[in-house]
Formats: sequence, structure tokens, C-alpha cells
Amino acid sequence: MLTPASILKRDNGLKGSRTAATASDSTWRVSVRDKLLVKEVAELEANLPYEGYYQGGKFQFETEVPDAYNMVPPKVKCLTKFWHPNITERGEICLSLLREHSIDSPGWAPTRTIKDVVWGLHSLFTDLLNFDDPLNIEAAEHHLRDKEDFRNKADDYIKPYAR
Repeated sequence: MLTPASILKRDNGLKGSRTAATASDSTWRVSVRDKLLVKEVAELEANLPYEGYYQGGKFQFETEVPDAYNMVPPKVKCLTKFWHPNITERGEICLSLLREHSIDSPGWAPTRTIKDVVWGLHSLFTDLLNFDDPLNIEAAEHHLRDKEDFRNKADDYIKPYAR
């Protein structure tokens, strides 16, 4: 699997050969994009607050950053199965900033960064839980019926899937 760090390591080996780096403009853009991503991820590592229904869980997300980043949003999927009104058990995520075009909110803009995506995802675990316009309707209805049982079910998912 290629990570921004491994790509940077590979690209740093090409520094002495400018012709290799300029073989195409897209190769050069990817390199710049990856350098930005590494910087953004490094800034995030120790700065996420921790609270809410999902406290104690470790959730994995797969992020695909297209060549046209940051003109288009990254594609994000949750790899951890859990009980959430805005994330399905299949990993689909309802977060407006991940949409290229959004009717009811700003959606993606070129000024947004991966850091914004991470903070947006984090907010889905705390203050942006949306029970009024859910992607997982069953989870939202469960919360409206019985908040304590919802918390218990969220915990039941965290134990086997998010440790």
C-alpha cells in the first residue's frame, strides 16, 4: 500500500534527477500533493479530542486522494463496522464536505484540506451526529426511541470491531 510517507521517500530519491520529476505535470502535482498531505497528517496526530458515544473505539477510514485534489474532495470510507446514524455498516459516510456539490451546505471547496476532512469525521463522533437527516435510518430511529439502548448497542459494536 502506498502511503504519503512512502511516496515522499521515493520522490526524495528522485530529487537529483529533475528530468524524472518533470516527466509529466501530473507526476509533479502528485508529489506536491503528497508533501501537503504528509504535513497535514503530521499536524493532526496528537490533536484530536476524545468524547461521545464512541469513546474508547478505534475507527479506521480509507481515504482515496484523487490526482485532482484539492479541486475535488477525497473519497472516504469507514472500514470499521459500527452503529452510527451518519455512517452505514458498509462504511458509507454522510458528511457534506465530502460531496463535490451539495444542495444544502457548502460541500467541498479547493480551500479545504485533509485536515478539514479529519475534523469533519471527528465531529460525526461528537457534535455533528445528525439524527434528523441520517444515512443509517435504523440507527437514528433507535436513538430517538431509546438513547441508553443506543449507547449500549454502540458499545456492543465497539467491543468486537473497534478495539
